[in-house]
Amino acid sequence: MVEATYTIRLDALEVRMGLGIHAEELAGPQRVLVSVAMTCTYPAPPEDRIDAVVDYDRVREGIRAIAASGHVMLQEVLCERIAALCLSDPRVTEVTVRSTKPDIYLDAQIGCEIKRGRGK
Repeated sequence: MVEATYTIRLDALEVRMGLGIHAEELAGPQRVLVSVAMTCTYPAPPEDRIDAVVDYDRVREGIRAIAASGHVMLQEVLCERIAALCLSDPRVTEVTVRSTKPDIYLDAQIGCEIKRGRGK
């Protein structure tokens, strides 16, 4: 059996959630964009069934559940929670998570990006 590495991506998922430390951010939910790149290892080529690969629907729904679970003060904490969700699948060996708050500044987007892997 030959194993191969695949990168599964979920880009610019838009969620509305409580995120941030400033008064206007504490007042109500805001738009947050989340992107995830998961490095996955499994047999190549994988069988043509969803249970043979990492299911990005599960990741998408998990991110939505994290967003709905209550106010998060720091983007770093949000990214860590999403990374843990992704790494809960043993086929994911590394994950990069990026969160962006696009509506805080008129002239820029602000965000956080982390990379986590097994044993890191």
